[in-house]
Amino acid sequence: MKIVFPAFGLKAKLMALMVLLLTLTLGAQVAVSLGTQEAVVESTQARVKDLARAIQISVQELTSVSATNPDRLPNYVKSLSTNGLEVSIASSQSQIINSTNPKLIGAVLKRGAHSQVAHGRGDLIDVIPLAFGAAGQQTTVYLIPVEVEDHLMGYVQVVANFGDFAEPLQQYRNQLLSIALAIFALGLAFAWVLAQRYVSPIHTIAAAAQNIAARGLEPVGETHRRDEIGLLTRSFNEMVAQLRRAREREIELNRLERFAALGQLAGGLAHEIKNPLNFISLAIDQLRANYAAQLSGDRDQFLRQLAMMKDEIRRLTELIQSFLHYGKPIEIHRAPTDVRALVRGVLELSESKVKSQGITVQERDPEVPTLLSLDAEKIRTCFINVVANAIQAMPEGGELAVGYARDSAHLRVTFVDTGVGIDPSAAQRIFEPFFTTKREGIGLGLFLSQAIVEKHGGEITIGSNSSGPGTRVVFTFPLQTGKT
Repeated sequence: MKIVFPAFGLKAKLMALMVLLLTLTLGAQVAVSLGTQEAVVESTQARVKDLARAIQISVQELTSVSATNPDRLPNYVKSLSTNGLEVSIASSQSQIINSTNPKLIGAVLKRGAHSQVAHGRGDLIDVIPLAFGAAGQQTTVYLIPVEVEDHLMGYVQVVANFGDFAEPLQQYRNQLLSIALAIFALGLAFAWVLAQRYVSPIHTIAAAAQNIAARGLEPVGETHRRDEIGLLTRSFNEMVAQLRRAREREIELNRLERFAALGQLAGGLAHEIKNPLNFISLAIDQLRANYAAQLSGDRDQFLRQLAMMKDEIRRLTELIQSFLHYGKPIEIHRAPTDVRALVRGVLELSESKVKSQGITVQERDPEVPTLLSLDAEKIRTCFINVVANAIQAMPEGGELAVGYARDSAHLRVTFVDTGVGIDPSAAQRIFEPFFTTKREGIGLGLFLSQAIVEKHGGEITIGSNSSGPGTRVVFTFPLQTGKT
């Protein structure tokens, strides 16, 4: 079973960090304080023991009736770990007869302004501090009279420098300062990591928000965090998704508005063009009826040209009829069609224009089968638009290549010209209604061509020629036709 821990927010993490630092600080202070107290107690016990032993040796030397070793006291004091302990033995006349400091032997005890004498009471000896040394040194002078049966035998003077007692306290302060600095550095590192963990994603989201206008509505990387940053990231991505959907709806509304305008324009133009087309069709019929019989050698060519003119007029009439019914779905009537023959018919129709501009036409892949179930007239219209654009792009001559490719699912028809080419920014809008890069025309040819090809379940793509200058147009048709 997967264990899910509760999510901690920024507030909880900051409080936990503060509690952790406070706990570490107090814990370190208590631990160091207890250790220092123990060290001070041990040091005090050692100092008192050393001092008591030195006094004992001094009293024995004063009260002994036999000869004593004068080096016993100095040697003992030297063997101590206590620094600054000086013991002197003076006679009842205050003359120093032995001392751990050889320079004082023979001198007279000097009592300072603050000197006092500790007098014995019974078997007890009271030890009273008499003076303090120089500033910064806790030096105490003990002057102890030694009496036997109310007879003054002499004095024991102890000069003790208790600076050693401050050493554990200084160590305590140094340790406490070091631990405080270490805890501060640790807290600073934790705070930096915590800030970096929160600030870096916020900077990423801020940069994405600032670059919406330049880069579009791009979401930031999803995060599985369960804190405020995760919530902010998910909210930002949801906002971006909503804005993207709103932009798509706006684009679709603009497209529908253009379609509505196109419908109005188409309706108006259709009524104006339909009657002249009918008149031209009747005039062609009269030309065929009146002059075909008078021709001898060129009669077949004449009739073929008239037939092609009648076919184009019929195609334009059907196109106008489609404009009149704009807004309704495009109706296609499929029939077995040889796409190669359809393309050849379009090229023959443009033969005179191609020759006048010095354009060569190449047909590639002749062995590829090109039989499909299509609406021949509507696909023929698409091919006418592409060939016309290619011819207009090569006013100084060039080459127009038509290729075919077939796999298990699609047939592709490719038109490649060596003309002026197409700008990448224009290629993204080339299928929009009323968009055109030419002075003539209203920008409906490729728009209608795309609608027709998509109605057949295929697609049309336009881009730059990868092998040189010019434009590449690819029609892709599915081999298996669906319902229309």
